[in-house]
Amino acid sequence: MSTTDGYLGVTQPISTSESNEREKQVTVTLMEELRKQGTFESEEEAKTREIVLGHLSALVKKFVTKVGLAHGMSETAASATGGKIFTFGSYRLGVHGPGSDIDTLCVVPKHVSRDDFFDVFEDMLREQPGVTEASGVPEAYVPIIKTKINGIPIDLLMARLASPSIADDLSLQDDELLRNLDDRCVRSLNGSRVTDEILRLVPNVTVFRDSLRCIKLWAQRRAIYSNVNGFLGGVAWAMLVARVCQLYPNAIAGAIVSRFFIIMYQWTWPQPVLLKQIEEGPLPVRVWNPKVYPADRAHRMPIITPAYPSMCATHNVTASTQMIMTEEFKKGSEIVDRIIVGSADWSALFAKHDFFHKYRYYLQIIASTRSSDLQIKWSGTVESRIRQLVMKLEYVESLTLAHPFIKGFDQVHYCLTPEEIRAVAQGDVLEAVAKRKKEDVEGKEGATAVYTTSFYIGLAIEPKPTGSKGPRKLDISYPTTEFTKQVKMWEKYIEPEMGITVRHIKSTALPDYVFDEGERQPRSTLKRPKSGKDTDKSNGTSPDAPNKKRRLVQHPKANGHADSLVPLATHSASNSVSEPVVPTSQPLKTSQNGTIASVNPAATPATVEPTPPSNGIYTVNVKDPSQIKSPQLPFGENVAVATGVTPS
Repeated sequence: MSTTDGYLGVTQPISTSESNEREKQVTVTLMEELRKQGTFESEEEAKTREIVLGHLSALVKKFVTKVGLAHGMSETAASATGGKIFTFGSYRLGVHGPGSDIDTLCVVPKHVSRDDFFDVFEDMLREQPGVTEASGVPEAYVPIIKTKINGIPIDLLMARLASPSIADDLSLQDDELLRNLDDRCVRSLNGSRVTDEILRLVPNVTVFRDSLRCIKLWAQRRAIYSNVNGFLGGVAWAMLVARVCQLYPNAIAGAIVSRFFIIMYQWTWPQPVLLKQIEEGPLPVRVWNPKVYPADRAHRMPIITPAYPSMCATHNVTASTQMIMTEEFKKGSEIVDRIIVGSADWSALFAKHDFFHKYRYYLQIIASTRSSDLQIKWSGTVESRIRQLVMKLEYVESLTLAHPFIKGFDQVHYCLTPEEIRAVAQGDVLEAVAKRKKEDVEGKEGATAVYTTSFYIGLAIEPKPTGSKGPRKLDISYPTTEFTKQVKMWEKYIEPEMGITVRHIKSTALPDYVFDEGERQPRSTLKRPKSGKDTDKSNGTSPDAPNKKRRLVQHPKANGHADSLVPLATHSASNSVSEPVVPTSQPLKTSQNGTIASVNPAATPATVEPTPPSNGIYTVNVKDPSQIKSPQLPFGENVAVATGVTPS
């Protein structure tokens, strides 16, 4: 917002000074590094995007006309009702890179319904030349159609205005357009309205774009760019960078990036010390709205959108993801300080994350189906619920961090037997299946393609107390069981066709596809506590050795389906034993003291069978929310991870 005092934002600038010579020098090297990193698309790709958007604009008008004719309008009247597309997100901001998707809003008149959008328009999309994908998710919080046209990925939203026609010169800036609209239309419009407001409120669009391009690349490389997984999404990063630009209106990109990291680290850590400054000072909380947004105090990192109605763009942030981002802000600040004084270069800021080297244990969540179109919807549904699993894990006693990775890994395997189908759905892919190609199974009876998307959560627990003896146990059966129940409550869930598996794996058992070529470290380089002994007393094996024996567990409900339709796996990983086990689907029980507990699991993938308590029940230790500790970073290399034994 522009104030009567002549400055942008809710407070006065911190400094109006011009950037010094050193800041100008590092800005030049920053832009060189961004080009070297491949963040700018080619001229050919830019032209392809323009052509695709032109075709899409014509298709939307054709769609509106078709629906009008179905409502009994004359052809002249139907074609006059119009329809228009607006871009938003990174493409509209001018910071998109090669292969980036285009966030696109389709604005239609009142006679076009949302059902028309997902039935009529989606079918029209599939019929267009160059369209290789078209999958709608009408039940999403912001309903969306994901498509790919001439190789350009596009996310399509729809907003239905309370108007009989859509003019070609329509602007979305007027708040009156929101009258009488349902919440989904308001949310869809918000993306475009917020993007336009950000561009209007920055003092220098070029500086803003250069700075944001740097921060986006950094956040992506450090694996903290994902709204759905509890980190910050594109609009939140854009608002933060825009706010720093407001605070230093005459600074150039190198200076903005340097000050960005300092401000972000001050804002996020430690919160209690800076609470008064956050509420009253020039730090970027309540980034745009000078009034207290009612939901601010319920959110960990409230960043409020500038367009009416103001919304919190960071409501997904959890205790764990805030911890992780805080540490990354600290590291980024230290690196940029070294760049400014000349002891480091910009490539150090863009170093790849170490997520798959950081923890000893991980949760693997596998969503599986037999259809590529169905897999997009099912895996998206599972991914949208992972944040809830992370929040449940945060309350488990001794678990200090549940770190979700920002994307899933898609794979297709071609199976010949029901046993292979179940194994793939559970993450146990035989070498023969992994090497098998589509042409190897064509024409063979019983051949089935199984589509899987695997998500990962890194787990860390508190260090073992000094002087304690014997293995420790961490029970996560309750969070994982509740998670599988929650995703299966999806209204379109079909058990024989959709699989969901949650299991623990050691870092040494991570699949090769999560690593870049040559990135995987030898097992001997993985650090562990120095105990003076090479074996784990609980089972006589090396604590970093992979499990050699794994029992496949079929979901009990899988029995009873027709033989021609082999159910995909559905089970959860587990629980409070010396090596984790796969629980059955038996219902949770309550112990005598009222604590939630799970039935003793029946099978274990470990090399030894655990000894259950005398009552056959494993207690789930859940933290009191008030007892959750502030983050203690950085994380120690010797932190043992949940569901496994802490080495002696």
